[in-house]
Amino acid sequence: MEKQLKHFDSLIERADDYAKTSVQLIKLKTIDKVADGTSSFVAWSAVIIAAILFFIIFNFGVALWLGAILEKIYLGFFIVAGFYAIVGLILYLFRNKWIKKPMNDSMVNEMLK
Repeated sequence: MEKQLKHFDSLIERADDYAKTSVQLIKLKTIDKVADGTSSFVAWSAVIIAAILFFIIFNFGVALWLGAILEKIYLGFFIVAGFYAIVGLILYLFRNKWIKKPMNDSMVNEMLK
């Protein structure tokens, strides 16, 4: 009987160690995912900020260039604004297919890695 109790105690101790190890593993995996997500966010933020600055300056240049060709500066800005209004309308119409679904799929795939 005493031998069975020792085996039972040993089994309980191993189960306790396993549970603690499993919890620690879950914590480490969570930390890894959060760190990966945060670093990706920071990296993409820097790229997006640089791209936005590029496009703003580029658009001013295109607007001024078109204005110079048309001999009225404001027409260049209206043309550029009209172009972006059309792009915005197209993106709005296809937002679920082109933006929402791919983003959802990407986020789910990243979380399940």
